[in-house]
Amino acid sequence: MKLSRCFTALAAAAALTAAFSAHAREYSVSTVLSDAFPWGQAASKWAELVKERSEGRITLRVYDNAQLVAGDQTKEFSAMRSGLIDMAVGSTINWSPQVPELNLFSLPFLVADTADTDAITQGAAGETVFKAIEKRGVVPLAWGENGFRELSNSKKPIRSPEDLKGMKIRVVGSPLFQDTFSILGANPTQMSWADAKPALTTGAVDGQENPLSVFDVARIDQVDQKYLTLWGYMADPLIFAVSPSVWKSFSAEDQALLKQAAIDAGKWEIEKSRAEEAQRLAAIRERGVQVIELSATERQAFVEATAPLYAKWEKRIGADLLKAARDAVAGN
Repeated sequence: MKLSRCFTALAAAAALTAAFSAHAREYSVSTVLSDAFPWGQAASKWAELVKERSEGRITLRVYDNAQLVAGDQTKEFSAMRSGLIDMAVGSTINWSPQVPELNLFSLPFLVADTADTDAITQGAAGETVFKAIEKRGVVPLAWGENGFRELSNSKKPIRSPEDLKGMKIRVVGSPLFQDTFSILGANPTQMSWADAKPALTTGAVDGQENPLSVFDVARIDQVDQKYLTLWGYMADPLIFAVSPSVWKSFSAEDQALLKQAAIDAGKWEIEKSRAEEAQRLAAIRERGVQVIELSATERQAFVEATAPLYAKWEKRIGADLLKAARDAVAGN
């Protein structure tokens, strides 16, 4: 009798396990950087919150270094749209080839500080951007942050557009980045991040631009980047998003869970990365990097030099969206 009850209990437990397994599933999440960086930490936090709040029913597995798209970060959006990638925490820069409106955030000197960035992402302009992403076939959930991109090089301090003339600068695969550095007189060279450090090491390129977190963690100072100019010419928001086919497979309750977890992970990552900026800058200085802080007049020279780009890119981004962004900044 006792043996029979034991078998019955085991059978019930096995049935429960099978039922749980049938409803549990692992989903892929693509990122360009690992959790050594704030970007990767955003994805890891999202996975942690989803697993905790779903009690293990939903598992997000993070694949960093753009490995799901063979290192080509500009293909991440298309892969998610087609269902090859379930989810991603991606950069507005990398997704801009498929969503022209995302070039808004790459316009040089549109924002001056994090308050300006928040005014855009959390207001009408941010809503318009999310609608544009959804229209292109991906479901956006929340904002994160990769930070302001600063300029480093191996040659000399850069304080004016004239200092950039002829300098070979590694840029990401975005036509707007090509235009920005070309109009400043530099020689922009497009390459993936995987190729960037070797190119800096050999001197194939003279400089690069990236957030302080990337300069710090990736030890860009070790590849002859002796000079770092804090010009804050653009900030790169991150976006938590899901493939539409995957999104539709979730119940309304699980959709709400995923979205709220993304919002909470994004807020956590933004606060953490901003809080670490001063510490990162101090560490960079301690390694012997010369940090150049522009005066208002020096920064204005860059603003004026790149201003003609707005007329060209307004057509691709959308006049209404650009106006909404400018209004948000002006009202901040």
